[in-house]
Amino acid sequence: MNHPVDRPKYIRIADELRSKIVSGELAVGDRLPSIPDITREYGVARNTAADALDVLTSEGLAVARPGSGTYVRAQPEIRRLVRSWNRNARGGSPFAGEMANQGQTGTWDYDSRTAQASAAVRERLALDEPPADDPDVVRTTYTFRGDGNPVMLSTSWEPLALTRGTPIVLPEDGPHAGVGVVERQRQIGVQVTHSAEVVSARPATADEAKRLDVAPGAIVLTIERTYYADTRPVETADIVIPVDRHQVVYGTSMWDEPAGE
Repeated sequence: MNHPVDRPKYIRIADELRSKIVSGELAVGDRLPSIPDITREYGVARNTAADALDVLTSEGLAVARPGSGTYVRAQPEIRRLVRSWNRNARGGSPFAGEMANQGQTGTWDYDSRTAQASAAVRERLALDEPPADDPDVVRTTYTFRGDGNPVMLSTSWEPLALTRGTPIVLPEDGPHAGVGVVERQRQIGVQVTHSAEVVSARPATADEAKRLDVAPGAIVLTIERTYYADTRPVETADIVIPVDRHQVVYGTSMWDEPAGE
């Protein structure tokens, strides 16, 4: 097999092992060659052999078991997440409803507290500079789960200028807890009209990998979402979804005013 001369040896070894996994030559649960095996077969140093196995582990194709070896990892079932959970939602959690559609029980852990928004969040919410160190948002961090397994992470920010002193100031506490942004805002007379999302992808941080139970450096989908009432931003959030478990489905309304009206 010919390789570019500048391609690191550990990458070439990882490529060959990956091909065997993808082809099924190495099946789920099979033990990969050990570091001594790789050093002998490929004539490389121990560090190079270890780096090759680390590549497969970081990609989620293998799992290391201390004192035993590195094994081919079972790949999770890919599920779909629909990005219209909150549209016209009434009387219940949009996430729980989506999980129920998939035959799962949706739950979530959260932590809400007042904070002063960062410059980036302040721009997304069109907030003025607050005086001194006064808090101007409620920041809520979430870990969402389906049947107990982590599905996605979210950090949301809501402007205190809009919710302070109302029954919805805390998203997960009070009489309207946990029903989603659209329904909660409706309770204080605010009609959410639309949202905007910026979608990208990147490696998971160490904290995200731990919370999502994915391999360090695994690729995650990131969604920067902002809800609006006409032109006023009422909530913004950063959402993180592991791509090896979920596809994200979007829908777009094609309604248009009939010609001549």
